[in-house]
Amino acid sequence: MQSATMTRSFVGTNIRQVVPKAGKGPRQVTRAAVEFYGPNRAKFLGPFSEGVTPSYLKGEYPGDYGWDTAGLSADPQTFARYRDIELIHSRWALLGALGILVPELLQRNGAVAFPGDTSVWFKAGSGIFGSDGLNYLGNPSLVHAQSIVATLAAQVVLMGGAEAYRSGGGESIGLDLDKQYPGGPFDPLGLADDPNAFDELKVKELKNGRLAMFANFGFFVQAIVTGKGPLQNLSDHLADPWNNNGFAAATNFTPSG
Repeated sequence: MQSATMTRSFVGTNIRQVVPKAGKGPRQVTRAAVEFYGPNRAKFLGPFSEGVTPSYLKGEYPGDYGWDTAGLSADPQTFARYRDIELIHSRWALLGALGILVPELLQRNGAVAFPGDTSVWFKAGSGIFGSDGLNYLGNPSLVHAQSIVATLAAQVVLMGGAEAYRSGGGESIGLDLDKQYPGGPFDPLGLADDPNAFDELKVKELKNGRLAMFANFGFFVQAIVTGKGPLQNLSDHLADPWNNNGFAAATNFTPSG
């Protein structure tokens, strides 16, 4: 017998259904297409999206909520390029947000002793000018750097090589991989083995990536306005929310005279 479990999510309804698997009994899969893809997917204006969604946004790709008021994706080639750019920026933003928060969190909890203020993300690079150089997570046995030139060269080689490998679909080592979702050796846990689950994971990745891009933008603005890291800003706000908030900080930039 088939049974379906309905669960609510932020943008609609997740439908999980127990289906038989040949020789291995039933298994649970996610029918992501019902919620995230196709003409009946959740859209940015909910029930008021009728007649507003552009005709070229058909729900074929993850993260398509029918919103393109500027018409930036009307051209198919431009649309494909923007999809690629957004996905790569989303992944970097996810890594960046983690890298911004973790060192400051470790410093505040006393787990790692960073020299000076180098636990704050926009001051971390200054550690390379110190007498002890730049140590990853404050530990010279992990990664130790004292030369800006050597660090830059290593980044160019490693990141450039990784990007060349990605954009080439792994052809340099005899693999034929998807440029956006390579899978294979990049999915050792087999998270994408189930096509339905994979479709849902694509949407989750993009949604979290979009949130991370906004978070990083917020971190940048906070650093410019307050000169502090995000966790210190949060701590200050919780200690005195009436005087430590965005509105109060904005008064520092009001014209005088």
